[in-house]
Amino acid sequence: MAVKTVLVWQWGKRGAGPRIAVDLANGLASLPDVCVRLSLSEEAEILHSHHAPQDALVFKTYKSALGLFGRFLQAPLIITQLFLSMLRNRPDVAICAMPAPLDVLMAHALRRAGVKVVTIVHDARAHPGDGYPFQMLLQKALISQSSLLVTFSQHVANVLSGDAICRGKSVLSLSHPPFVGTEAPPPFSHGGKPRLLMFGRLLPYKGLDLLADALPQLEFAIDCRIIGKGPQSPELLRLSEIRDVTVENRWVPEDELSRLIAWADVLLLPYREASQSGVGAMAAAGGRYVVATTVGGLSEQFSANPQAVLCEPDARSIAIAIIQLLNSPPPIAPAPDSAGAWQELGQKILNAASN
Repeated sequence: MAVKTVLVWQWGKRGAGPRIAVDLANGLASLPDVCVRLSLSEEAEILHSHHAPQDALVFKTYKSALGLFGRFLQAPLIITQLFLSMLRNRPDVAICAMPAPLDVLMAHALRRAGVKVVTIVHDARAHPGDGYPFQMLLQKALISQSSLLVTFSQHVANVLSGDAICRGKSVLSLSHPPFVGTEAPPPFSHGGKPRLLMFGRLLPYKGLDLLADALPQLEFAIDCRIIGKGPQSPELLRLSEIRDVTVENRWVPEDELSRLIAWADVLLLPYREASQSGVGAMAAAGGRYVVATTVGGLSEQFSANPQAVLCEPDARSIAIAIIQLLNSPPPIAPAPDSAGAWQELGQKILNAASN
């Protein structure tokens, strides 16, 4: 069998995108007769973390909004340079692991070189307060250059399928694999108060108000941390005033994520809306308990997880779910084969791209 060359690229600077690209590239590289090239932004935080890939092509992206504008002004030159590079080292398939602002330039170059483009679409619609200016406009431009779209929930696939830009394109719905490298000791093994954790972008759609109403209803002492970056808000102030709750409004570096997972017993996802949860994929890999609301793709993601409790997106239901879990935690499931899950994901994408 001929060796298939696959390009995986993600040009975001931090967050889940580069991590997904690295785990997917490693999963693909473990398949027989597959050669993988990985391209990341030279600004990618993961390049300086303990999850850094052994070999990655770095692409000059931008350091500021002004720098991004300048790169778009250079679009014809950049596309030509990328096109010539693809002709010299033409992959059979190219996979965009998560849309970022400059990806449409790479997609144009790849299509000109006759390469099939696969895009993993994480959000069919922008969440309130999340993303970057013109995010959905640029994503639609990227989708128009793609032959195959992959989602991590049927919820996102259904929304995409109704968009005119996606008509005639194949949409493959798969599950978000647990991230590699977030294994941790069993929950509650520390012997102290139950540790609850919510982390990620601290934005209103994440249900900060619901959590602020739910936590005071708990009947026992806890140690709860709310960690992530977001605008100051009345909800964060309310949370910071609750006994046993601390709020840390800051960006969480790549190398701290696994330590946070290991610290927590229960991950809280009290969201008002969601596509799926990358934070939840970390929790699954670390064997943590999860309390999640039944919104968007969260039901799909956690319905088969024996350590997850799903509830309605209201404060009383969230409080009851937390109390139920802490009073009678389900048995701890065997650790997932995270590396194998990314390998399986890569194989399914290649199979669909070959059709």
